[in-house]
Amino acid sequence: MIQKAEILMEALPYIRAFSGKTMVIKYGGAAMESPSLKESFALDVILLKFVGMNPVIVHGGGPQIGMMMKRLGKEPKFVGGMRVTDEETMEIVEMVLVGRINKEIVGLINLHGGRAVGLSGKDGNLLRARKRLHRTAEGELIDIGLVGEVESVNAEPIRLLEENGFIPVIAPVGVGAAGETFNINADLVAGDVAAALSAEKLIHLTDVQGIKDEDGKLVSTLTKRDAERLMKAGIIDGGMLPKVESALRALAGGAQKAHIIDGRVPHAILLEVLTKEGIGTEITL
Repeated sequence: MIQKAEILMEALPYIRAFSGKTMVIKYGGAAMESPSLKESFALDVILLKFVGMNPVIVHGGGPQIGMMMKRLGKEPKFVGGMRVTDEETMEIVEMVLVGRINKEIVGLINLHGGRAVGLSGKDGNLLRARKRLHRTAEGELIDIGLVGEVESVNAEPIRLLEENGFIPVIAPVGVGAAGETFNINADLVAGDVAAALSAEKLIHLTDVQGIKDEDGKLVSTLTKRDAERLMKAGIIDGGMLPKVESALRALAGGAQKAHIIDGRVPHAILLEVLTKEGIGTEITL
């Protein structure tokens, strides 16, 4: 019993320090697929809200989009890791992200006693976007369809929900100047949202321990300079690149810290936010 009390007391300084602060959480990977991890995630987010923090969730859904495309007889195509998105694919993306996954997350949080509200980037002009072209290694620009990047974030709808006790859950779909819909990388959306909110933390849930160095060892703390060095050396590559890019954009825009942690660990968010040791990799300027 004393050990339990000591664990609770370990969390006290972090609860005090982060009360009223915004935590942007990028939710994806295995944590979105395992029923037990889904429940663990929902409970973590609810606890953060109940102790006075303001969690904001940005979710992905790449595998689910791919499965739905195949069910509908459409083969997914990628260029440089980005999904080629014609109008029909964009309809499927929006259907899966906004109509299915977003509502599942909202429903799960509400089921366990939280108060979540789902948003897409089109709601309240939350995510204004522009077309993103793919640049090849030779420097050639390729149009891959309705793939976008964030031009601006309207923080007002998020702030209104936070102030009224709700947990915003954001699908990474943006709106262009002419009203067109864009598919945007969820990692990058999370970074831009964290910057716009001057978040205390940006937390990426991934399917790996965190960032590893040249020797394959987990790096617990990483500076901007070290991150850029590891990217240039090709140590940080593949799916980790947009997460690190997201973290650096968030920090440059006013977020205090960024974290890349293993979403396969039950209650990973609580371990990172409310304990001294934390898990994964912390990125700072």
